[in-house]
Amino acid sequence: MTNASASTGPGSSLLGPADVRRLAAELDVRPTKKLGQNFVHDPNTVRRIVAAAELTADDVVLEVGPGLGSLTLALLPSCRALVAVEIDGKLAERLPVTAAERAPALADRLTVVHEDAMRVTAGSLPLAPTALVANLPYNVAVPVVLHLLAELPSLRTGLVMVQSEVADRMAAGPGSKVYGVPSVKLAWYADARRAGPVSRAVFWPVPNVDSALVAFTRHEQLSTVDKKLLFSLVDAAFAQRRKMLRGALAGWAGSAAAAERLLVEAGVDPAVRGEQLAVSDFIRIAEVASTR
Repeated sequence: MTNASASTGPGSSLLGPADVRRLAAELDVRPTKKLGQNFVHDPNTVRRIVAAAELTADDVVLEVGPGLGSLTLALLPSCRALVAVEIDGKLAERLPVTAAERAPALADRLTVVHEDAMRVTAGSLPLAPTALVANLPYNVAVPVVLHLLAELPSLRTGLVMVQSEVADRMAAGPGSKVYGVPSVKLAWYADARRAGPVSRAVFWPVPNVDSALVAFTRHEQLSTVDKKLLFSLVDAAFAQRRKMLRGALAGWAGSAAAAERLLVEAGVDPAVRGEQLAVSDFIRIAEVASTR
């Protein structure tokens, strides 16, 4: 039996299943498929997430979709400040109250921004975040991570909970059956890895899919090549996965012959498929294309 008021450090009392349902009832909130809402109600799981995030006392954490505050309360003792971005107005309004009730000594570390995470920019946040820690809605997980990495250069690390299959794709390497567009685009910004499974039983409502954690660390910029050009190349390479690159890139390059010339000049075999290329290979192709 989970202790609903278990502490995760000085001054923070976590939410258990009864607390989550009580808060939802108080706010007349029903988790919606449209927003991909599944609330975590297990204190041990949020403790595990915080531990896996390996935060320092100086970190400014960005949490996307804090919901009722289960993960928020676990994060507050482990960082200097926490910026929570919540699209749901009711939840955004209630979260500071929950923090004041359950973590009164730490509540001043929390700032809630009522906003769509896909519209967040560095200028729209009160502090420059250094770490992303979030239970992301399944339907927008990859776009949100890529958007935040693009918009927030201060973001150095991340630990996100996503659908298990999405986690596989985000962390996959060349040659894997699930390696694709999310894998390459995330690799442009950061080194990613799976950081463990999460049981569906820790959510309310219980989703019909399993979840997993993905950890990433931003690396130095790999190239000065135009990102839009590179990402359009990646999209084209995987749009027809079964085709060899010379065919898959025909539309993107202008013709199959033009694609073959580009690939040869970049040192890439025109007969391979997109899933066999690392981000460095795509960069070389884009660099050659940018000089044409």
